[in-house]
Amino acid sequence: MKNLKRKILVTAVLSLSLMACTPAQNKSDAVSKNKIVQVVNFDNQRQIDELVQTGIYYYWNGGDLKKVEKEFFKGITLKGKYDVVENSFREASNLDPYRLDLRFSIASTQVIQGKIIEALETYKGILSIEPNNFDANILFAAYSRINGDTLSYNNTLKFLSTIEPEKTAKYVASFERTENFLKINIKTEAYKVEAPNHTIVTLGYALANDGTMRPTLIKRLDQTLAMAKLNPNSTIIVSGGVPKQGVTEGHLMKEWLIKNGIDASRIFIDDKAKDTVGNAVHSTEIMKKLNTKNVTLISSASHIRRGLSVYKEVSVRENLDINFDNLVYLDYDSVEEAMKVSAKEYMVVYRDTLRGSGLWNYPGIQR
Repeated sequence: MKNLKRKILVTAVLSLSLMACTPAQNKSDAVSKNKIVQVVNFDNQRQIDELVQTGIYYYWNGGDLKKVEKEFFKGITLKGKYDVVENSFREASNLDPYRLDLRFSIASTQVIQGKIIEALETYKGILSIEPNNFDANILFAAYSRINGDTLSYNNTLKFLSTIEPEKTAKYVASFERTENFLKINIKTEAYKVEAPNHTIVTLGYALANDGTMRPTLIKRLDQTLAMAKLNPNSTIIVSGGVPKQGVTEGHLMKEWLIKNGIDASRIFIDDKAKDTVGNAVHSTEIMKKLNTKNVTLISSASHIRRGLSVYKEVSVRENLDINFDNLVYLDYDSVEEAMKVSAKEYMVVYRDTLRGSGLWNYPGIQR
């Protein structure tokens, strides 16, 4: 950083000197001036790239907080991996304040941490640079709603309706769908599906460190097996791609179903997904090929509302008309308890549904 500041200072001094020169001198020195500016810009870009890579690495993997404090963030005490992510993008944004993707990334990381008020301020900063930026406005509206600020939500949508009426209407419809999924009745018993082109989609769950399936995933597969037996003509998608000991959730899920009597030809694997949004994106690609029209989504009760909302959003974005129903492994003491939506779940459902609509967490870098 000291070298960077020195180069910037040198550039400023030389620029003033060039301004004081005669026109002929200015012309002859122009190439040298441009070279200096290019060096400074190159150093900035290199630092930005390093900071972005650090942020994304810690987003997925975490790491040694003391080490990254020493190397990147002197004077800042880091409390967790998302502190690293947020500060990485903040430092990068300080180097290039007009790169809005970096500011969006700061806001996304604040949302992940539940820092909604801070995220709203970050979106305001983006809008101070680009007042008509649709993505910043719709995100500001959504998180204002989540934060209970109905006035800001309504005013922002009213403004957007004047500049992007069709796009705004699509998001209003998305918000209505999300609210409906948050109220959906969860189903705990397998059922017969009469509708055509039916697919059972089962969401994975993180494997144990030794590469075996945890009880939660097996419970989801129990429900999948029951659904598959009642609906022998239904195709099955198993979705989960985070490998442990060289195997993925999707691979083990398919193996388990085959061992329990399900024909392998019915089962399709998505082993690329790393999270719920990835599940939806990759499973939807498979559903396109299967010409799926009706889906039973299987997950834990604590996860099903998010799964349904995200899957529907991705299918709408892909212009697919798919009906979604659910079956859950009940990870609560009762159905009544499972039907309650906490403030945190409410926020996370909206967050991932917005991602499913195409508003990625880290634009151009990571969904």
